[in-house]
Amino acid sequence: MKKGDIIEVNINSIEFPNKGRATYEGTDIIIKGALPGQKVQARISKKRNDVIEAKVLEVLEKAKFEVESDCKHFPDCGGCSYQNVPYEKQLEIKSSQVKSILDNVLTESYEFLPIVESPKRFEYRNKMEFSFGDEVKDGPLSLGMHKRNSFMSIINTDNCKIVDEDFRKVLCRILAYFQGNSQTYYHKNSKTGFLRYLLVRKTVKTEEILINLITTSQENLNDKEFVDLILNLDLNGTVKCIAHSIYDGVADVARADEMEILYGEDKIVEELLCLKFNISSFSFFQTNSLGAEKLYSIVRDFIGGTKDKVLFDLYSGTGTIGQILAPTAKKVIGIEIVEEAVEKANENAKLNNLNNCTFIAGDVLEKIDELSDKPDIIVLDPPREGIHPKAIQKIINYKPETFIYISCKPTSLEKDLPVFLDNGYKVTKVQCVDMFPQTPHVETVVLIEKE
Repeated sequence: MKKGDIIEVNINSIEFPNKGRATYEGTDIIIKGALPGQKVQARISKKRNDVIEAKVLEVLEKAKFEVESDCKHFPDCGGCSYQNVPYEKQLEIKSSQVKSILDNVLTESYEFLPIVESPKRFEYRNKMEFSFGDEVKDGPLSLGMHKRNSFMSIINTDNCKIVDEDFRKVLCRILAYFQGNSQTYYHKNSKTGFLRYLLVRKTVKTEEILINLITTSQENLNDKEFVDLILNLDLNGTVKCIAHSIYDGVADVARADEMEILYGEDKIVEELLCLKFNISSFSFFQTNSLGAEKLYSIVRDFIGGTKDKVLFDLYSGTGTIGQILAPTAKKVIGIEIVEEAVEKANENAKLNNLNNCTFIAGDVLEKIDELSDKPDIIVLDPPREGIHPKAIQKIINYKPETFIYISCKPTSLEKDLPVFLDNGYKVTKVQCVDMFPQTPHVETVVLIEKE
């Protein structure tokens, strides 16, 4: 086999994240996006050392469990991978993948609890970052998600099923407005153009909406027209913030070099487990609010009592986990690298009348050295790639009785857990929570205790 060859194979299994495995002429092949039981035609896209990867050209035979998706954007849209998989099968796939990964590193027995399903299977997301672009080169302006397996093409996701009606109305109105005034989108190759991203957040309990348009500084926005077109929309929720952010960097991420508030203030309020949390444009907050309540309830149950205990909440975001555990704790200290999130975390502590919480801005790798308290419990909710290799030993050296590790990428657990095991800890409980229906992603909560 060589790069570019076209083959027909049966998909034998699937591994995280969404990697179909097949065998062709005695050679293992990875085919991203394929499902077990499918027969596919694929093109060899990469051949390096012992790894051969291919891309699906056509599904020749469907898997027996497949169903028809009622999303008109599937499968072209890259936002969802499992719209054609029954929900119970999605849960089965995710749970078995996590269990398989953990069993590679855990030699002692542990309790693997049943996966917890999302309270909502559709319209569950409280945040979306839509991209401006075109679906075909030099085509009309589009606004939505990247086309599957494409860095350049953007699909209009005006009927996206994982967000609610207000998201769709905002997207359609803003797209029509910019199509009407012929403003350009930012071209990644030439680095010219104006429109980059549309960030929309909407809380579930309070139904508050935040809208942030992210552009370059190469053209101007008519602020009044933009605000008026949004405020005149017939929405179920209430618009609390309209902002315009300028970002001239080359990275393909939604961020701001500077931000102007056009209406309201950069804040919406969500409620989780009877606590209130201020959320700003760029602060981290779990994208499935109702699922987050399930997730944090499991964390609380795994820990048990926190009475008179000192907790570290590392990679704390807007301080949700620490504050949910704080009411009976002696003290909670959180560390988060995003300054905006830390500001909101400290605001949230005051909002919830929690006087025993302190949140610090900075890198865990550096700030962990400055903490003098001895923690009884450390909660870890690191980025997708896991804990920084230089930080993990520093964290373990505090020697708490209990660690709770919350992971959105089980292969990062595979990397990090052996370090805990080598330092005299054991994994006693694991439970997955499906925070991302219709996608291959899953959250995993791990209870780690001293031997």
